[in-house]
Amino acid sequence: MQLISVNVGLPRDVTWQGRTVTTGIFKEPVAGRVRLRRLNLDGDRQADLRVHGGEHKAVYAYSYEHYAWWQRELGRDALEHGQFGENFTLSGLLEDEVCIGDVFHIGTAQVQVSQPRSPCFKLDLRMGEDGFLARFRAAQRVGFYLRVLEEGDVGAGDPITAIARDPDSLSVREIYQLRYGDLRDRDRLERAIRLTALTPSWREAFEKQLSG
Repeated sequence: MQLISVNVGLPRDVTWQGRTVTTGIFKEPVAGRVRLRRLNLDGDRQADLRVHGGEHKAVYAYSYEHYAWWQRELGRDALEHGQFGENFTLSGLLEDEVCIGDVFHIGTAQVQVSQPRSPCFKLDLRMGEDGFLARFRAAQRVGFYLRVLEEGDVGAGDPITAIARDPDSLSVREIYQLRYGDLRDRDRLERAIRLTALTPSWREAFEKQLSG
């Protein structure tokens, strides 16, 4: 498991479908080491703090293994690191294998998996393709967010070391399917709401599913 690229960006105004949109989704690779702080990386910001960033979503991570798949799907020769708006492009951490609450050392920092990504229309804007958001959701190659347990310095090439896992946890893919897919069994929903590492808004959503 390895950190392939660290990507940051500041919010900018972009014209999309006849209107101006402020977005921080345009991330570019950084050379050298970057300080990872509790709420974000140095040099990185989010445009809409209601749905991005914050304690539970300080860093968005996406698997480099997905890049080749998307290149084939989209018929593109190359995709730049940070193409999907991720801060960390990494290898060896797929949604089927990573679980909510997993703790990792990266560089001198320690991070914890908090939730899958819930992509929005700005992904269409970033990819320059109407309808890409629907394809991204359907593919369920959504990546995941990390909270920062210990601040530190990170850089491309850093190994990623697994530190801890909740034995009763659920994978990132299972959690995503519970909320947005066709996975609706009560046992998994009850396990999900017991996951203290899961972002509170996601636990609340599952509590509503159980009571509905």
